[in-house]
Amino acid sequence: MTFLLHRSTENTPPVAVKGEGIYLYDSKGKQYIDACGGAAVSCLGHGHPEVLEALHRQLDKVAYAHTGFFTSEAAEELAETLIDDAPQGLSHVYLVSGGSEAVEAALKMARQYFIERSEPQRRHIITRRQSYHGNTLGALSAGGNEWRRAQFAPLLIQTHHISPCYAYRFQNSTESAEEYAYRAAQELETKILELGRDQVMAFIAEPVVGATSGAVAAEKGYFKRIREICDQYGVLLILDEVMCGMGRTGTLYACEQDGVVPDLLTIAKGLGGGYQPIGAVLLSKELYDAFANGSGFFQHGHTYMAHPMAAAAAVAVQNVLKRDQLVPYVASMESYFKRKIHESFANSSYVGDIRGRGFFLGIELVEDKVTKQTFDPSLNLHTRIKQEALKNGLMVYPMGGTVDGKRGHHVLLAPPFTLKQSDINEVVERLAYSVSCVFSDLGY
Repeated sequence: MTFLLHRSTENTPPVAVKGEGIYLYDSKGKQYIDACGGAAVSCLGHGHPEVLEALHRQLDKVAYAHTGFFTSEAAEELAETLIDDAPQGLSHVYLVSGGSEAVEAALKMARQYFIERSEPQRRHIITRRQSYHGNTLGALSAGGNEWRRAQFAPLLIQTHHISPCYAYRFQNSTESAEEYAYRAAQELETKILELGRDQVMAFIAEPVVGATSGAVAAEKGYFKRIREICDQYGVLLILDEVMCGMGRTGTLYACEQDGVVPDLLTIAKGLGGGYQPIGAVLLSKELYDAFANGSGFFQHGHTYMAHPMAAAAAVAVQNVLKRDQLVPYVASMESYFKRKIHESFANSSYVGDIRGRGFFLGIELVEDKVTKQTFDPSLNLHTRIKQEALKNGLMVYPMGGTVDGKRGHHVLLAPPFTLKQSDINEVVERLAYSVSCVFSDLGY
């Protein structure tokens, strides 16, 4: 009997009782390799002694102080740490409790920025189909996953969507990768002109799309053209790195690999590694100065923002990542990880694409590799793979609706950055076995 409203009312999940390194253990003693970091969260794995020690130290000092009255040493140190390593031009940090809150805050910052600049007509937000930016109403409005949006549509603010940069599905056979990237980016300019060249306040996108599409990275040149378009029309660029940021793609910030700097950058998940709930918005000096020289405050706030315990955990996580050189390690292991996946699924008739960066990799499953035909959504292939993998002691992040919110299936891998080659071998072996078991059970 449970009194919790779990994600599904059809069953109660196992009880997690212990975390150690790349493993989680349930109350029956079963061990699971956490190959998805929960949801790309646990970058250091579980039970890291230095992070736990930092939390104990902070608890002995002060557990909570409301930001309406105080700041804290931990919050100040975290902000300094983040800006020291941030893309050039980002100058300040706004600390919240998670990714959805970060996106919500970024959208409000964009709107207030234009109020401060006496451009109140700028109100439109442009985003991409099959994006995911969080589950609060503002963040959900900015997202482009129709399955998540459908039942809440009457409550959502109006936003405008363009196509994702998703070469596997939408690049024409007659165009190069660069030509496709340019064509996809041009949709932004078309949409801006349709809405009015002085009516759009922000464009938001994930540099590497995570949950909804399975580690889809934009083609080279796409985000540089996006940045040019935003600059041309005075539109703020918001990059959502809640899932793909903080080292997961092999650089601390995913946008580093695209050669662009946003006006607003949202992070969470790997920021605190799951040791405490935390997220953040990094904003440019131009935005900060607009607030500072205008109204003097940002009209927003949450009770637990800049929480000392959460900030202390995040400082410890970031210190370990830097000291142990884990972000360069992730970059160095990407080719090995991809090679093992390719080798293990080489004879599979149902793996259409293997993609991603660093320790943020996706496998798209198709019924026909030539036509890229998707499986019938009613098969719930992603749910079957998740359950079979759990049975085999493996946590992965499968999802349906990869193509348009209804059709398509993928599996996302986002393991701790401490994964060794032998661990990668085990992860891929268990995944391949789990997928083969599911297809065998379905009669394929």
